[in-house]
Amino acid sequence: MLLAVATTTVVRTAAAVLRAGRWQLHADRHRIHLLPLAGHSCPNCRGTGGRWTGGPFPEMEACTCWSNRRELHIRLLPPAGLPAEDPF
Repeated sequence: MLLAVATTTVVRTAAAVLRAGRWQLHADRHRIHLLPLAGHSCPNCRGTGGRWTGGPFPEMEACTCWSNRRELHIRLLPPAGLPAEDPF
């Protein structure tokens, strides 16, 4: 019972921290991946993540509110089909 309450508290706290820090969490059995999100209060992109450049071939230019932040990867298990050790 106590373990279930502690686990729920930890999950809710982690979700609040991820929302406040503008991170997206992806987790599976092989890795934990944290991606930066665009800020909703950013004056440059207004939360869209970038802006379109002009010209005959417009491209999306990433906003610095998320593009300069690092992605975080934590490997848990090796991918299936790959040996755990080097062959030589």
